[in-house]
Amino acid sequence: MLRVIIVGSKGRMGQALVRLTHEDSDLQLAGEIDAGDDIEPLLAQADTIVEFAHHSVTVPLLEKAVKAKKPVVIGTTGHTAEERAAIHAAGVHLPIVYAPNYSVGVNVLFHLVQKTAQILGPHFDQEVFEMHHRLKVDAPSGTARRLGEILAEVKGRDYDELIQNGRSGEPGKRTKHEIGMHAFRGGDVVGDHTVFFAGIGERIELTHRASSRDTFASGALRAAKWLATQGDGVFTMQDVLNLRD
Repeated sequence: MLRVIIVGSKGRMGQALVRLTHEDSDLQLAGEIDAGDDIEPLLAQADTIVEFAHHSVTVPLLEKAVKAKKPVVIGTTGHTAEERAAIHAAGVHLPIVYAPNYSVGVNVLFHLVQKTAQILGPHFDQEVFEMHHRLKVDAPSGTARRLGEILAEVKGRDYDELIQNGRSGEPGKRTKHEIGMHAFRGGDVVGDHTVFFAGIGERIELTHRASSRDTFASGALRAAKWLATQGDGVFTMQDVLNLRD
């Protein structure tokens, strides 16, 4: 049985993780804490940490996890470039799953977007749309950013070089390689993501809509189980689901 600590247990995702951990016969809840609480007293009785708290929590948590040699599943988004670098540095000493979205369906979307972009080539304009509930604090979402990164990687370019975050005024004609990014906020939307490939006379839309946070929580717990058998390194849900080419 895998003993799990849930970090961020008072949040919506944390509550779903705690409930699903109790319902899974292969898992045992070793402890639950919120952002800012001390995890060290719980580490000795745990096998794995699942963190859905705040990006400022991740790096200090990883420092303690490295010392205790406890694998970590990171579900928090909105990390700075420095924080992302620290996560990858910790992966030298520890198995980590770091993904912008733990939904199985979204990770299939990642795979399909990559394949579609490769097939269509530069003749189709690319736009990313995402919508979340009114309380979400970061934009674009981590999932939308990853979709943009995938599109940029297929082009052989950097995300920050190509992304256009919304448009206003007179931005001019759309350039050949830019990737539009649009974030909507409102109501209680769990998460909608669409990638548009717009050509001359035709358009392809790839969409994923989530209606329950259980989708993400169950995927994160699936990642925790998978991580228990892995060596050191930073992995994604593409690795967990064996979607790598």
